[in-house]
Amino acid sequence: MTGTARVDTARLMELLSVCLGAYYGDFTVAAASENLTASQGKALTVLRRGPAAMRALAHTMTCDASNMTGIIDRLEKRALVRRECSPADRRIKNVVLTAEGERVADAIRAKMRTTQEGLDALSDQERDSLHTLLERVFLSRPAA
Repeated sequence: MTGTARVDTARLMELLSVCLGAYYGDFTVAAASENLTASQGKALTVLRRGPAAMRALAHTMTCDASNMTGIIDRLEKRALVRRECSPADRRIKNVVLTAEGERVADAIRAKMRTTQEGLDALSDQERDSLHTLLERVFLSRPAA
């Protein structure tokens, strides 16, 4: 047996909670600096990956579809997003980030100083390891 104690899942979950709280706080302040709520900022961040149907966006953001409609309505009034008919099914409306929406999403990320400084303090190898681990924990899904 080596002299290193194994970190149990409960301790990892607690550390993730602290980290996510710090990230969310940083994100919320950055979004507010652009006169957006955290939910509006999160919608822009999700849409930075590409257009999404309202239902899919609500699912990704883990919110009710009616709440998502309100968020998108407010973003649309500011010309940060627009609704378009889906090319595959004209009954479905996709939400698309505008050029101004992209600029604001980038501005939010750039203003997240605490998060940026923490990640910048990592070596290239540590960044690669963190990326691999985060993908493995949160993005890898076993085949059903």
